[in-house]
Amino acid sequence: MVLPAINLATGIRVDFIFSFTPYETNAIQRSKKISILGQDVCFASPEDVIIHKVFAGRPRDIEDARIIILKNAELDYSYIRHWLEEFDLSSDEKRDLLKTFEDLLS
Repeated sequence: MVLPAINLATGIRVDFIFSFTPYETNAIQRSKKISILGQDVCFASPEDVIIHKVFAGRPRDIEDARIIILKNAELDYSYIRHWLEEFDLSSDEKRDLLKTFEDLLS
C-alpha cells in the first residue's frame, strides 16, 4: 500500500509505503537511510525499486528498471529473482514477472 504525498513547501513528492506482506517488510528493512538537510530519509534499495517497477509493468516502469540495472553494477540478482518468482507463483494471473526481468538483462 502506497500513500503518495507532496511537500507543499518544497514540491517534493514522497511515497509512504506501508508494510503488510513479508516482501514489503523485508524491503523496508533493506532501505537505506540518507541524511537530507539534517533529516534522515529512507530510500528503497535499487533491487527493491526494480522489483516494484517490474511488478507495476508499465512501459515507463520497465524502462526505469532497465536504467537502474545499467547504472548499478553490483545488484543482488538472486534477491530480485527470488521475489519475482514468489510473486509469479502466488498470483492467479499469469504475469511472468521473472521473465520480464530476465528479458531486461539480455
